Amino acid sequence: MARVALTEAAAALLRQLADEHGPLMFHQSGGCCDGSAPMCYPAGEFRTSDADVLLGELAVPGLPLPVPVWMGRDQYAYWSHTHLTIDVVPGRGAGFSLEAPTGLRFLTRSRLLTEQDER
Repeated sequence: MARVALTEAAAALLRQLADEHGPLMFHQSGGCCDGSAPMCYPAGEFRTSDADVLLGELAVPGLPLPVPVWMGRDQYAYWSHTHLTIDVVPGRGAGFSLEAPTGLRFLTRSRLLTEQDER
């Protein structure tokens, strides 16, 4: 079951960022300083551990490697019943996320999982 997806606008921004920074990863922020934003980093820059859950890997057309999406295990307990879609909206991204200087920011949209999702 896929728990995470992305919009074409988010895929386009990921291609742009990958051209500049190489392979990428996301970590869904826990809601402190940056709200609950999906934070985009160069792959491996954000250290994950047993305290994190791999939600999935996004196959982005035009990128040679998938983009893994991680979330803190404690936060996952609240979001485990949802499907997440990473999107892009105008605005300034978080200071640590790669899209910050682009005039766009990543945003997570969520919906409840359905019986069809669970198959």
